[in-house]
Order: sequence, then structure tokens, then C-alpha cells
Amino acid sequence: MLTDIEIAQQTELLPIAKVAQKLGIAEEELELYGRYKAKLTPALFDRLADRPNGKLILVTAINPTPAGEGKTTTSVGLGQAMAKLGKNTVVALREPSLGPVFGVKGGAAGGGYSQVLPMEDINLHFTGDMHAITAANNLLCALLDNHMQQGNGLNIDPRRILVKRCLDMNDRALRQIVIGLGGKVNGIPREDGFIITVASEVMAILCLAKDTKDLKARLGDILVAYNYNGEPVYAKDLQAHGAMAALLRDAINPNLVQTIEGTPVVMHGGPFANIAHGCNSVRATQMALKLGDYCVTEAGFGSDLGAEKFFDIKCRFAGFQPSAVVLVATARALKYNGGCSKQDAAKPDLAALKRGIVNLGAHIENMRSYGVPVVVAINRFASDTQEELDFMEQYCVKNHAEFALSEVFAKGGDGGLDLARKVCEAVEKPSEFAPLYDLTLTVEEKLNCIAKKIYGADGVEFTPKAKKALAEIEHLGGNQMPVCVAKTQYSLSDTATLLGRPSGFTITIADLRLSNGAGFVVAYAGDIMTMPGLPKVPAANLIDVDESGRITGLF
Repeated sequence: MLTDIEIAQQTELLPIAKVAQKLGIAEEELELYGRYKAKLTPALFDRLADRPNGKLILVTAINPTPAGEGKTTTSVGLGQAMAKLGKNTVVALREPSLGPVFGVKGGAAGGGYSQVLPMEDINLHFTGDMHAITAANNLLCALLDNHMQQGNGLNIDPRRILVKRCLDMNDRALRQIVIGLGGKVNGIPREDGFIITVASEVMAILCLAKDTKDLKARLGDILVAYNYNGEPVYAKDLQAHGAMAALLRDAINPNLVQTIEGTPVVMHGGPFANIAHGCNSVRATQMALKLGDYCVTEAGFGSDLGAEKFFDIKCRFAGFQPSAVVLVATARALKYNGGCSKQDAAKPDLAALKRGIVNLGAHIENMRSYGVPVVVAINRFASDTQEELDFMEQYCVKNHAEFALSEVFAKGGDGGLDLARKVCEAVEKPSEFAPLYDLTLTVEEKLNCIAKKIYGADGVEFTPKAKKALAEIEHLGGNQMPVCVAKTQYSLSDTATLLGRPSGFTITIADLRLSNGAGFVVAYAGDIMTMPGLPKVPAANLIDVDESGRITGLF
């Protein structure tokens, strides 16, 4: 089979204006970025404001292997399949981050014959949203350091600065650094560090803001530091939020692209789910719901991370009412959860599959707890045996779970027709969606709720550092906010090696941070790297461009 990029480069794209026409979007409601990409303008939002929403379908997954289980590919393929059934469907996805593109996974816009195009543009610079977010974040940091250099009128304590600079790249050497060296003219020496752009609060804010007014207000509410009296200092105290919003003026508008089969895709924002809230922007999902009768969207990693945050943070803030959940499961991930090494996960091993299948059961129960119909998508890989696929199907039958075999990677929309039919049936069933917890609970009570009901833990424990942070957050009014847990994606627990469906464990909260502008409290369960590192053999080593400008090796 051809590589992803070879398939993408052989596809004849529709001009983006024609894709827009399918949705009734006028050309003046687009801001074109070449022939095949465009931003959707505020004028379009205004025109469609009173149009009823379509059906919202969330695609999530079981706990994955390090290579991922095809969640984006399934989302794209499902959208294509529903379009083949004559359904007016729009796919709403996150933008890829350069970190994973050049790191472990390579390109992140679907795969095989279920991709979003133009693949090279999307995976690299796209329309510049990531760069704008990086610039806005780093402007705030520059203004803060400059304020201290120019007299420190806000009496900021350099030992209690909370914001870090960011970069959309995996670069472990920047995790902990010292800045301001070289004498008085170079600023005040202090410890600092970088996080990856997708873990920044500015990214979270962009993805949760309703409009530019809300964006600017949220940026102003970022808690940047404490002064020497222990009082909070916000971005608005530095008068930073106006310029930050100006940098994000275009980035707040969602991007319109297309799948290999010409299905419309609204792609915008990209916070990671293991260190952030893991969903594309509220504005992108809202636009997809207005433009289509069906919106297929995704949330990062397994349902214990992405889906939980989608429901308890994004849907709560935006007022979304999901109609169905598609739970992606693969034989190789279940074998991995059954103790099989990642190197051997592609080899037949029914015994490991039988041990690991309990992970699928946990995720089915998790999604049902939100009152939304669930369909399991068994994402077929070429290495899967029929015996393994039969066992997965039998498990779904035994657990009264709707399921369908998905072959969208190899066959595009045609490989997802059965899944599309099951999803169309599911969205017509009653959905009694409700968030997992009430906002009136304390932060500790919310974390215990998630730990017990979603992770299967006995509860949570707080380190002394976390207890101190919790007291400060409560003092600043953070008790009324939802919580965003940063933890490993490989396990339901906070220990990456504790696979399957663990029990008899507690979740240790190492630290907490108030993302005041985003509107949630981040709880760090374990040592979570907010600036990833590159692997021994980075994907970047395989990427190249020839003299004609043709890119190769991008997965």
C-alpha cells in the first residue's frame, strides 16, 4: 500500500471555495489561504447564529499504544462514510502540533484513504494558528520580564512566576533554563522554562473562547505571578491582553479544509489531552454543528482523558449536547493492555487480547455513565487475525454494546459504511447527557469523582506541594471551576505501566495550577512532561523535500 503522503499527493483536491459551496458558504464569508485552505469569517458566524444545531458525535478511544489507534483516521473515515450515505456531515478536528509530527508519530491528519488535505500544509505551518498562539504566549512572558526590569511597579516576586515561554516543538533542553544572564541590561536573572505550545493556557483559551471579546477577557484573566505580598498578578495588570488578542485576531477563526473524498472539515486548535483539555475549539465545533446535520468530532487519547474533558469541560462551557459516542478499539492496543510488548502487539496473541479486553469494558462503561449512546468501532489493522476480530465482536455482544468493523484506513468511506449506519441509528436514540460532577463540589471532591468513576481508583492523594497549591486556588475562587487532569494516556491509572483495568490504586496529585483564563484547574497526576522530548530516531530524520518542493517522509 502507498504511504499516507503518497496517497495524499495523488489526490485531486477541490478548490476550497467549492467545498464551501456544498455547505452554503458564500465566497465573501471565506478568507482564502491559497486554493485549498480558508478561514471562516465572523460574518458567517453571525449569519448562522440562529440556525439549529446538528447532531454531535464524539469519537474517542481505549487506552492506546504509543503509536496511536487511528482515532483521527476513524473520525475522517466516518465522516466520509456518512457523506456516502447522503448525510450532510462536517468533521471537526484539532490541528496537528509540530512536536509529534517531527517526534514519534509523524503526520497527524488521519491516514491511508481517510485523511484531511492538504496533508503537508496541515502538518506543518497550516494557516499560522500555532505560530500566533506561540507569539501571544511569549509576548506575555516578554512583557512580564520587561516590567520587572523597568522598575517592577507591580512588585512581582520573580520566584513566583507561573507562566512559561512556549515552543511548538519537542525540545527537552528547554524544560528548565535560566534567563537574564549577562549583566544588568539583559534583565533580571531567574529560573524559567519552556512548555510545548499545545500545553499553554493561551491554546486552551483560544479553544474555549466564544468570540474575540471573550478571548480578550480570558487572556486578561491569566494568572501570571504573585507579588511579594502573596497577592495574584494577572495578564491584565500588565496590560498584555489587548496586544495578545491582536496577535490572535485571525487565529480565532476556524479553518476549512477537506478529506480525500471532499467531505468538509473544520480544523482548529489542538491542545494535548494528557497535559491539557484535548479538544478542538468551541468555535469550530459550533460552526460544524451549524453547517451540517451531523458533526463528527474527536477528543485526544483514551476516553479517560479526552472524552472526560470533552464532556466535563468543553460541553459544559459551550452548552453542547452530544448525541452519540464512537469508541475506537484495536486488537493491538488490547493486546498491549494485556501485557504484550509494543514491539509484539502486531503479532497474533489471542491470550494477551483476552487479558486486555477488560480495558475496552472499562471505556464502554465510562461513556455510558454520561448517558450517551455508544458504538464501538473496531479499527482493523492489516496484522489482525480473524480470530482476534471475532473475539472482540463477541465481547461487544456479551456486553450489549453496538459495534462495527471499521476499515476506513484501507478503503476510505466505503470501509466505514457499516459504522456510519450504526452511528446514524445511535444518534436517534434518547441521549440523557449530563456532566460527571457538579461545579459546586470542591476541587478535591471533583478529582475524587473522576478518579473513582472514570479511572476505577480508590480515590486521590495530595502531595504537600499539591495541598499548598490547592489552598491558594481555593483562596482565589477556583473551587467553582471544572478540573483538567494531566496524567499518562497509557493507563486508566497515573502509572503508565499499570495496564488493562487496574484496581486497588490511588491517584496521586503532585501539583495543581489555576488556569484562570481558561476557566479550569489543572491537576498534575504524576510527573507529566509539558515539554516532550524527541525519541532516539525522530520522525524528522525521515522527512525531506526535493528540488521541486515535493515533501516526502511525512508519514
